Amino acid sequence: MNSERYVGVMSGTSLDGVDAVVAEFTGNACNFIGAVHRDFSEELRAELFALQQSGRNEIARASRAANDLADAYAEAIAAVLANAGIAASDVVAAGVHGQTIRHQPDEGWTVQLNNAARVAELAGVTVVSDFRSRDIAAGGQGAPLVPAFHSALFASADTHRVVVNIGGIANLTDLPPASTQGTVRGFDTGPGNALMDLWTARHRGMPFDRDGAWAREGRVDAVLLIALLAEPYFAVAPPKSTGRDLFNADWLDANLRERTRHGGLTDADVQATLLSLTVNSIADAVVTRCPGATEVLVCGGGAHNGAMMAALAAALAPRAVSTTAAHGVAPEHVEALAFAWLARETLTGRAGNLPAVTGARGPRVLGAVTPR
Repeated sequence: MNSERYVGVMSGTSLDGVDAVVAEFTGNACNFIGAVHRDFSEELRAELFALQQSGRNEIARASRAANDLADAYAEAIAAVLANAGIAASDVVAAGVHGQTIRHQPDEGWTVQLNNAARVAELAGVTVVSDFRSRDIAAGGQGAPLVPAFHSALFASADTHRVVVNIGGIANLTDLPPASTQGTVRGFDTGPGNALMDLWTARHRGMPFDRDGAWAREGRVDAVLLIALLAEPYFAVAPPKSTGRDLFNADWLDANLRERTRHGGLTDADVQATLLSLTVNSIADAVVTRCPGATEVLVCGGGAHNGAMMAALAAALAPRAVSTTAAHGVAPEHVEALAFAWLARETLTGRAGNLPAVTGARGPRVLGAVTPR
């Protein structure tokens, strides 16, 4: 059976930078070869945040940011291939997701900044991009798209697993035992790290709360947590997806105004409560939407937050909670690997979406192809 090498490139809602991986696929087997991470410049990160809301001259600004992203993607592709000793000509394609700045599937559109032609030109590889649009055109949410890959990589014959990806936004994939022929399902559960990162940047001047250390200093405020969990999105039945369009600074500040009017709430208390919001919304989704699950695998940046992992383990007991590293894949590599896999599905003419996850009218081949 032939083996093929693909690159996967991802910059997620956490806006921390670019992750690029190179992997070799043989049948259903995925052999990880290497990875690199490149932080965004402060200027680009600030612009990507700003472009999530309407603003002056935003079309020109978005186009310039897309070019800057393309340069960062191409550099990451070159770096991961150089580190692995692989020539660009030996790669079938790179799956490049782009940077989501707006996501309104209920209105029939989503925006991922990218310039696939520029990436192909600079990196010398075929690029598969724009993965979400076809699913949305078919009536789906366009997200999450990683459950099909989670199923290929982590499904078990006899264990009911749930994969939870905690990036800026958190999503889960329900993987019933393969022996039961159950349906794979998935959806965005709500905020992952996005609100905690926002609060940490605002009050600590740091991009994130390393290991949840600051959250550990605070106490969870029950009144605020109840108000946050009252957000209608949490009660909506899947298929559903969300993003910073909803869970952003305005949403947080609106909830804080009423609570802080009564005083007695420290900045660390807010951070602890935001961590609890992420944990509770994930745990509730697992308990109510994934009955029978006995094992939870966590990936994404949240998997490296010790405070969050401990809280998740407590909230989900007696289910076993670990990271995907226990199954041979580093948590920070899963999502980029997924887009390498999705690029392969595109070029082989196989559907990359799961209609039970996104709500699309049926399976669809995803992505647009830009030749090298």
